Amino acid sequence: MQNSEIILVSITGMDKPGITTALTQILGKYNAKILDIGQANIHHSLSLAILFMSENGSSGNILKEILFEANTLEISVRFTALTQEEYNNWVKVQGKNRYIIHILGKELSAEQISRVSNVLLNYKLNIERIIRLTQRIPLDKQINRTCFEFAVRGNLPKTKEIQNNFLSLSSELNIDIALQEENKYRRMRRLICFDMDSTLIQTEVINELAERAGVGKEVTAITESAMNGEIDFSESFKRRIKLLEGLDESVLKEIAEKLPITEGLERLMSVLKKSGYKTAIISGGFTYFGDYLKDKFGFDYVFANKLEIVKGKLTGNYLGDIVDGKKKAEYLKLLATIENIDIQQTVAVGDGANDLPMLSIAGLGIAFHAKPTVKQNANHSLSTVGLDGILYFLGYKDSSEDIEMTNIS
Repeated sequence: MQNSEIILVSITGMDKPGITTALTQILGKYNAKILDIGQANIHHSLSLAILFMSENGSSGNILKEILFEANTLEISVRFTALTQEEYNNWVKVQGKNRYIIHILGKELSAEQISRVSNVLLNYKLNIERIIRLTQRIPLDKQINRTCFEFAVRGNLPKTKEIQNNFLSLSSELNIDIALQEENKYRRMRRLICFDMDSTLIQTEVINELAERAGVGKEVTAITESAMNGEIDFSESFKRRIKLLEGLDESVLKEIAEKLPITEGLERLMSVLKKSGYKTAIISGGFTYFGDYLKDKFGFDYVFANKLEIVKGKLTGNYLGDIVDGKKKAEYLKLLATIENIDIQQTVAVGDGANDLPMLSIAGLGIAFHAKPTVKQNANHSLSTVGLDGILYFLGYKDSSEDIEMTNIS
């Protein structure tokens, strides 16, 4: 490497076709070795950087020709020489862990982004790249969501600590902040499992059934007792089901046809199916309604509780095992085995405490519009937008037609 020089070329100006071609042709003419290259474009404003190494004293000629070409292209150029030690130190930094952070909200302000970036600064995380994942909206239209993706690098001995900081900031600023380690699994998710009640649908079906059976207050009291830890989920489930004895089967159909579908579900399922994801409903609710959603939106699997029906009436009993938190985690593991994928390639989405077991073992666990205690115990949460906001956490971005994968390596 004698007589070699390492030079960083920084180019700014109005973007136009042919700039990269012209500059790399000059480097190729002198057999310069490109060590790194990066480009960004914001509102037709170009920022291009090329780090190259030249040999045999060719740097002077290269710089002269680039300056001449820059004048022709009407762009600004700046040269910075690096020593081999400086280059090697830079390479060592690139060996640190990389993380992807998503900031999502109805509309993001400069203050909100500043507060998030300040947390990154406190943890000595260097921001390498920022891209917008949501569509740019004309000024005369209302913004309904904004999402930015930050690629950062550094060492985090305790990721839970910074996640807790982000959780507090999310609550204060009314935004969602998700941190994921950039590893081989992040862009290889293959299976997504959803809770149903208060996740895919904006109601608790057992409450709807109880109202129709005239036992709404009794069922609510049992639910509150379970939430306070006075009785466990299985016991509360049995008591509530018993109160539904004698309800006509036709009521199930009436409720199913009027289920309030959560915002963004249709778009989310459309993209997931086009992308080859397997999808499942794993619910402490009932198979009747899970199967209804399966047929309507194309889910691949449904695991839920089966009501016993005899002569068109609910008996107050159930068939099979009760789907509680432990069972949800077991079904997630089972589906990963069936689909022959690593558990890190799975995603779980839910809102309740009984969803935490499957959220904790999934590669990406998301507490969706959940209570504070559930958010606190989940690694990721989504509260500001609908279900299709999950797509940004999976590495998708909006396009002019629908949504597409980002190409950040």
